[in-house]
Amino acid sequence: MKKIIFLLCILILGKTVLAADLPETVVKENTPASVVLTGNLVFDWLDITQSGRDAVIEKYKTQLFSDETVYKYNKKEFRSEYKDFLKDADFKRHYMLVSNNVTETDKENLCGFYKGKLLISYAVQYKNNLRTVYYYDALGKLRYIDKFSENYPNFPYMSKQYRSNGTLVSAIYIMSKDMQYMYNSDGSFKGAWYKDKMYDSHAKQVLTRSNW
Repeated sequence: MKKIIFLLCILILGKTVLAADLPETVVKENTPASVVLTGNLVFDWLDITQSGRDAVIEKYKTQLFSDETVYKYNKKEFRSEYKDFLKDADFKRHYMLVSNNVTETDKENLCGFYKGKLLISYAVQYKNNLRTVYYYDALGKLRYIDKFSENYPNFPYMSKQYRSNGTLVSAIYIMSKDMQYMYNSDGSFKGAWYKDKMYDSHAKQVLTRSNW
């Protein structure tokens, strides 16, 4: 099976959102345990006890999911709000740019998602509204919308990703460009990212990505 190329959008802004059903690569290799990050952040997921990991998981879950969390927007209202983005009117140009590894223009940031050499979807972040990212299939049909918290791009910030029908897909607490905690829409823990590797709740490496 060919390696899945995984280009995450908005790399220059420290963005590392991962759509729930976009292709991922499973790996088994190990990586050094504790790594000190800038700002005195320490990645110690492999060193701390299980009870310590469970406490961290619960801490960020509490911050991501509250009484104010919207799990399902009214479909009609949601699609009305984003009616101008349901179909990428410029998808041919975007497809061409992404296929040629262009990641930035004067007005937008771009990223492609590939399976083998086939571009299956792409993301657009318009520079006049950096707190929203639009994910499209290869024909320019909207698949997901990423909504960042108000303090973006200042770390830490949070991200919520919704399907085009307004249903929550995932939530991420983003500590830094290198380090994030990701949850499914039901609040279950998906994994802790450190750079190109994701670890599950038991510190087992489960996924990798080619960029972050």
